[in-house]
Amino acid sequence: MALNKARLEQAVTLSQQDFDDFAEISGDHNPIHVDPQYASVTRFGATVSHGMLLFSHLRALIARSWPGATLSMQELMFPAPAYAGEALTVIVEARQQDDLFTTRVVKADGGVCLEGRARIHIAEENTP
Repeated sequence: MALNKARLEQAVTLSQQDFDDFAEISGDHNPIHVDPQYASVTRFGATVSHGMLLFSHLRALIARSWPGATLSMQELMFPAPAYAGEALTVIVEARQQDDLFTTRVVKADGGVCLEGRARIHIAEENTP
């Protein structure tokens, strides 16, 4: 498979414990992520994932698929929340027109929790 047709996907379901653990590691204890009672009265109605927790799953997929790959640029947006217990698909896909990859985390209903692009440098011995 040519790299310009590369597509990586992985299913993931995050839990409240994942949110809590990420808060401990990152220091981001915003109650929207870790306090179900607080979050229940917000516009989200429940706790939501940290955006960087979603991105960490993208980065892990890249690392597992292309050992030694490095990122020199990333742009991310978070158009919709990701809730605990929600089935998500992490996607990294090569773009035809340049050396950038599109990155997405998508819900089962097609809603997009994370979208962006990244410049990924892959060692030649790891290209498909």
